[in-house]
Amino acid sequence: MEPIQTQMVYCCAEQWLGGRFHQIEPWGDGLRLDAARASAGLYCMAAVDSGENGFSWGRAVVEADLPPDTALRVYAYASDTRQWGDWADLDQGIRSIEGDPTKALQTIFGPPVAQQGDCLLGRTGRYLWLMLELAATGSHSPVIHTLRLQMGGDHMADYLPAIYQQENFTRRFLSVFNSMYADMERSIDALPGRMDYQHTGGALLRYLASWVCVEEDGGDDRLRERIRTALSDYEERYTVEGVRKSVRRLTGRDPILIEHFQVSPNRPDCRDPDLYRRLYGEDPYRFFVLLPEDTFSSQREREAFQRDMEEVIPAGMSMQMIQIKPCIQLDWHTYLGVNSRIGGYVPAAIDEQVTIHYDTTIGGANHE
Repeated sequence: MEPIQTQMVYCCAEQWLGGRFHQIEPWGDGLRLDAARASAGLYCMAAVDSGENGFSWGRAVVEADLPPDTALRVYAYASDTRQWGDWADLDQGIRSIEGDPTKALQTIFGPPVAQQGDCLLGRTGRYLWLMLELAATGSHSPVIHTLRLQMGGDHMADYLPAIYQQENFTRRFLSVFNSMYADMERSIDALPGRMDYQHTGGALLRYLASWVCVEEDGGDDRLRERIRTALSDYEERYTVEGVRKSVRRLTGRDPILIEHFQVSPNRPDCRDPDLYRRLYGEDPYRFFVLLPEDTFSSQREREAFQRDMEEVIPAGMSMQMIQIKPCIQLDWHTYLGVNSRIGGYVPAAIDEQVTIHYDTTIGGANHE
């Protein structure tokens, strides 16, 4: 049996635009029910021409995201002519329906052929019309991504003696195994492409990330970026640049890193050893990470960041994080313009009852 089936695939926005929309809207390259405005909607496809009268339409597969309390129904109608009733062209007739087309479309299509996305259509005719119904009883919106129609290819029943090929039950029964076999072969053929982290997504992308010890809670794009730089990240992981990258990855901010040798109070050029000892201590195995004050929205985020950083700093080293406030320090003689100066002094009489403030200047001439 030939495992490759001839199929027609609807997977881009332009292919859907030729149909009739009712309470369903285009969504990326697929369709979506806007659950905030409607609880149910219909989409009727334009006719699919097989080019062969009496063509037997087989399998249809609708790939969709169906959250809880949502449903998908598939309707099908086939005919050797495009005419239906008084309409010379069924497509034009469907598009001409004004208002709510639900009753008119249900009259044309009849009961649904399936309550799920993978079904046997069981319709015969050159032209095929499909109608997709989405429903939701909650706030979540179902989304249709792709539609695949089987147009040709071998069937297991074709390899049986002629007397069995005419049995409808035999063909329908073997279609279950035919679909399983074809899907399996398609998955095997597509496996090399799916193993490419740049194209795959979801659970398989996270599985590929685990091969290079990458764990990430973000989206697929962020995970692909981590996989792409995994080798260089491990080469730099315990260096200054590697620590800076880790901080940037976890916070989205560019940190200021201060190592002990940069602020050692024992350096000959250290202007204030006592101040440096008080601020940075004398532990040569501790470094400081300076971040803006608004880096974390809660104490829980701050603690989670510190725990994560313990895994990516060199062994034997300790990290101290300091959140700094943005400020501008102006001297007393900082000029803002012509004859303008920041600061001044307030004359004061000094005795034991007076508190001297930080902005008090002692001294000066009387006329000042």
